[in-house]
Parts: sequence; C-alpha cells; structure tokens
Amino acid sequence: MPQRTLVACIDDDQGVCEAIEELLRVCGFTALGFSSAEEFLQSERLKEVQCLVTDVQLSGMSGLQLLERLADMGASIPAIVITAFPEEQIRERALKAGALCFLSKPVTKDSLLKCIRSALK
Repeated sequence: MPQRTLVACIDDDQGVCEAIEELLRVCGFTALGFSSAEEFLQSERLKEVQCLVTDVQLSGMSGLQLLERLADMGASIPAIVITAFPEEQIRERALKAGALCFLSKPVTKDSLLKCIRSALK
C-alpha cells in the first residue's frame, strides 16, 4: 500500500486545527495537528512531514518564526501560511521565509487544497 502524504497543521485554535486535519484526511492525506510551533519542532515525525500549514499568530513562537527556524535547520518543507490578519507586511515576510501560499481566514477548503497540491508538486 502506498504511503499517504503527511501534512502537519499548526494552529493554537483547536477547532481550526481539527477542521483542517479532518479536511485533509477526507481528501486522502495523513494529517497531524499541533497546537504550537515548539510542539511541531519536537515531533518525532518532523522529518516525515511533506507539507506544513501554519497560522501566523501562535502562542510562543509565531508561524513566521517557525518557517525561519526550519530554514536555519536546513529543513525544506513546503509551507502554507494562514492568518486572520492579512497585512501586506506579514504576507511579504511569510513569502520571504519560504511560504508558498498566504491565505486569509476563514480559509476555503478549495483554496487550501489548491495550495497543498501545488506545494506537493
């Protein structure tokens, strides 16, 4: 049986994280949810993650700081950044840190799936 693509979701809003995880599972992905960037960085499955969906504003380390940390570690995980505060300065910083997509909350399932599929190509 082929291995399913592992996508990590990081959002400190448990409801948002669970909704994204469920959407990913229904669409055939393996999904892992994390409530913080620090929790994600400590995960034993970090090196298996093929795509990352992260909120900008998290408790502790922000989603943008997470992308910068991953880059410093040499980890090249395609990332989608979501935020309730879609300011141009934040978008530019996210893209500079390596995000492939920058989406405003509420995120539509179609736009999220389009970004994930694009990131996995």
